[in-house]
Amino acid sequence: MSVVLDRDYTLDHKYTRQDGRIYLSGVQALVRLPLMQRLRDRAAELNTAGFISGYRGSPLGGFDLELWKARKHLEASGITFQPGINEDLGATMVWGSQQTNLWDGAKYDGVFGMWYGKGPGVDRCGDVFKHANAAGTNRFGGVLALAADDHACRSSTLPHGSEGEFVSAMMPVLNPAGVQDILDMGLLGWAMSRYTGRWVGFKTIAETVESSASVNVNPHQLDIVLPTDLELPPGGLNIRWPDPPLEQEMRLHRYAVGAAQAFARANHIDKVVFDSPKARLGIVTTGKSYLDVLQALEYLGIDRKMAEEIGIRVYKVGMTWPLEPLGIREFARGLQDIIVVEEKRSFIERQMKEYMYNWEHRPSIIGKYDEQENWVLPSTNELTPATIAGVVGRRIQKFHDTEHIRGVLKWMDEKENELAQPRANFPRVPHYCAGCPHNSSTVVPEG
Repeated sequence: MSVVLDRDYTLDHKYTRQDGRIYLSGVQALVRLPLMQRLRDRAAELNTAGFISGYRGSPLGGFDLELWKARKHLEASGITFQPGINEDLGATMVWGSQQTNLWDGAKYDGVFGMWYGKGPGVDRCGDVFKHANAAGTNRFGGVLALAADDHACRSSTLPHGSEGEFVSAMMPVLNPAGVQDILDMGLLGWAMSRYTGRWVGFKTIAETVESSASVNVNPHQLDIVLPTDLELPPGGLNIRWPDPPLEQEMRLHRYAVGAAQAFARANHIDKVVFDSPKARLGIVTTGKSYLDVLQALEYLGIDRKMAEEIGIRVYKVGMTWPLEPLGIREFARGLQDIIVVEEKRSFIERQMKEYMYNWEHRPSIIGKYDEQENWVLPSTNELTPATIAGVVGRRIQKFHDTEHIRGVLKWMDEKENELAQPRANFPRVPHYCAGCPHNSSTVVPEG
């Protein structure tokens, strides 16, 4: 295999190159994202600016440091980074960025905003999120709200997943599975935010943002389209003034949720990745769990060709709420069983069961529990490819059994028994993480 060396490559190219492939971490992809949005807007002859604010916290603990490092690139593109004294003030500033065109004198057509914080920050920002999401976004602005979730409680006082809090504010939720997904879904998220007039929740976890990959960084690689099968209300869905609360509620409930589903459908945010003309078992998954499912199938010796032969269909959900109904219906057509693989609480699973309740011929759906109420894919800690392989493998054995699958399941049972044995436990001593702002958060900045 020949290796091509790019002798002109510099570290700055991760933020300046406009095509080709670049090796990026997930955090660096988040920094690059607003730069790519600015390039897309400029190509569309929009005079926009960007605004980023939030509050530090693992697994986005290094995000603000990377933003400071890229400051010259951000400022050259009209993107302002101003961290908040706390999560609430950061979110409130981002909300203000969507109001810039309500009065005369604005310098820009719109400001695209980004808020970031860890799970507890999402909890405490509920009031801001609800008011800002009900008010709406600027039609040339849009907001991504980055939730840094710590499923395994590695650097938190409690494990957490933020989907429920976003849904409480009726914000659509995107869940990227890797570094390329961060770039693609980020651009789709801002476009969705502009079209629907809503803030868009954007889930991040350490396994995603702290990983690295070679990615395509062309900002124009995505052909983002607007739905043609939805009628919007008079005046659209974006922010306006005056705007009584009950009118905000009407737009939010009657139109915005459907607009998000229509946008996801038009842009194929959810997609079938494995298919079979005789599919009988379906697997629905999202985010990190999608990669774990692929690893689990590899453990079981099942590749794309084998899945097609034995009847397995896999569905990758990009927008976990509101779940797009037509795509999931088409995916489920003809299936006998569906396994929903997602971390923490049953989120996609609940929506699927609600959608399919009145179907005359509906498949069985298992997720956290199976038909016998066994807790097969727990909502505690993290799911592993081995755990997923055990659940999927035993379901596959109902219609396709091989010596390899039996051997893998036997080996996994032995490992599980070994891990269940008593062992030394060294609890994490409470301390401030390196660079943690809480050790000086009582000091008010000058001014």
